[in-house]
Amino acid sequence: MSDPERLDGRVALVAGGGRGIGRAIARALGAAGASVAVLARSAGEVAETVALIEQAGGRAGAFPADATRAEAIGAAVVEAERTLGPLDLLVNCVATLGPIGPFWETDLAQWWGALDVVLRGPLVCVRAVLPGMIARRRGRIVNVASGGGALAIPYFSGYVTGKTALIRVTECLAAEAQPYGVALFAIEPGAVRTAMAEQVLESPEGRTWLPWFRRIFDGGFDVPAERAARLVVTLAAGTADRLSGRFLTIADDLERILAELAQVEREQLYSLRVRRVAGDPANPARLAITRAAERPREASAAEESGS
Repeated sequence: MSDPERLDGRVALVAGGGRGIGRAIARALGAAGASVAVLARSAGEVAETVALIEQAGGRAGAFPADATRAEAIGAAVVEAERTLGPLDLLVNCVATLGPIGPFWETDLAQWWGALDVVLRGPLVCVRAVLPGMIARRRGRIVNVASGGGALAIPYFSGYVTGKTALIRVTECLAAEAQPYGVALFAIEPGAVRTAMAEQVLESPEGRTWLPWFRRIFDGGFDVPAERAARLVVTLAAGTADRLSGRFLTIADDLERILAELAQVEREQLYSLRVRRVAGDPANPARLAITRAAERPREASAAEESGS
């Protein structure tokens, strides 16, 4: 019996694949049979990831580029597709720590700089690959977000705001791309001991303003990067396409979620939302916007079913 999560013949681009979680994802995709374009700013780290994939018998290519530079990413995508083939999958694992501390003491340039990497970087990559996927009417995009994107974390507002926006824009683009056969997901990889995590643990700012972060690792609640990599391989295989637009975590049971899809859609589970006090009437304007936004999706579903 064939493995449903084999990716033979598929082509993936992993932005941020030079180290950490991105490297683990790139290696897992290569092991599953995909040809992997590895993209990151550091040419040395990109080359190391490519070598690891090739040493394991996979096929990969190195594409050093800064994810925030649209021209560089556009050129990298063209070259990746020329050498490896049309892209079936984009994984965005691009992030930076950003300033830690009270917002009123934060340098605004550094704060916006965090959003430039955490949000603009993935969107630049999405903008470069999505037109081709739309034209081919197939493709998947996985944006590596964070559990912090669904929480208010004091003294870490730049990073958290960027990840929150990444989750929401994934929802928006998934709704836009669904009629063309393209699925998008945002995922939470869990607490992984990456270089960025080490920076929080060891920096004076991290120790001062985020002391709770160390307890995750001291308590053994961190997870290996391979957990996120396995989730990405599953999403890349297409078995969970009906969950396009959802924010999924490494702890989620995808089969159970799919079995409860009617409830997931009805209650908009696994998505960002505002919960209200029971009996509190919805704002009429907000309700009208929600209903209007749902109509195009309902029409698309009707067209696909032939009704």
